[in-house]
This record gives sequence, structure tokens and C-alpha cells, in this order.
Amino acid sequence: MEEVLFETETVHDRGEIADYLEQVADNLRHGTVTLVSGGDEITVEPPEKATFEVKVERETNGDEEMSVEFEVEWDVDGGDDQPLSVE
Repeated sequence: MEEVLFETETVHDRGEIADYLEQVADNLRHGTVTLVSGGDEITVEPPEKATFEVKVERETNGDEEMSVEFEVEWDVDGGDDQPLSVE
């Protein structure tokens, strides 16, 4: 079972998207990533080692759409078996 804790989807130009990814990368190096959108906010603290997945997809239902997804995933300590991911 998966529980979505935070999600946002907005249109930006490539430069703005790169800026967001660079900020996430910088924060990840320091161990804490905080995501804010409107009134929603979440902070995650990925461990030193985590699984990194990169996926490129093509959707062909109706209009063709391409996407690239980056996911960082780790097991949460404390008995909760559900992984938390940053996408």
C-alpha cells in the first residue's frame, strides 16, 4: 500500500526545473530536503545510502507524452515497512 504524503505538478521552463533539481541536490548533500507548495510542506531526511532510480517513459494513450522520473527510496526505521520516496 502506498500513501502519498506530498504531491505537486506545475508547468515551468527548463531553467526553472533545473534550479529546483539543483536545490534538491544541494539539500540532499546536507541530509535534509524540505518541499513546499502552497500550504503543503514536508521535510525528509534520507539516510547516507539510499536507492536511486531513473525512469524514462512514453505514454501513447491519446497524445504522446514523454517523462523522466527520479526517485530516491529508503526503508524507514521504526517498524514502518512503507518506503518514502522523493520524486
